[in-house]
Amino acid sequence: MEVYLLPGEYFVGNARYRIRTVLGSCVSITLWHRRLRIGAMSHFLLSERDGEAGEGLSGRYGRDAMALMVAQLKERGVPVLECEAKVFGGGTMFPGIEASAAPGIGQRNGLAAEQLLAEYGIPVVSESLFGTGHRHILFDVATGDVWVRQGEKGAA
Repeated sequence: MEVYLLPGEYFVGNARYRIRTVLGSCVSITLWHRRLRIGAMSHFLLSERDGEAGEGLSGRYGRDAMALMVAQLKERGVPVLECEAKVFGGGTMFPGIEASAAPGIGQRNGLAAEQLLAEYGIPVVSESLFGTGHRHILFDVATGDVWVRQGEKGAA
């Protein structure tokens, strides 16, 4: 079965699933447990909330999405420290506008994802971060493989 993630969504599933999304400045973290063949994938828009109070966790934010995925993996009996992670996205979507010295949203998201995984103690085995344009992502939970196709600047 195939699941398509929209921005702000995440999914946790077993080997029957393939998870797909398209990323620009957003970031996806995949978590995969080799022996159990269970995985999770996020599609977050911002690294964390900016002082706004929420009514619970939201997959729109990297820190929240990570907590939600980890909680669901633990509910399924997955030892999270035995998972491996892959990280994708964080692209610059408007290079002419984002050419300032401050890191853009994509770069902040990518750096936040790496920091979150370090905090959780989950090793990153592969990543495709930053650059210009969007990425098409396909995560096969049965194998742990993630395919990435980098879109050309300005193309869909």
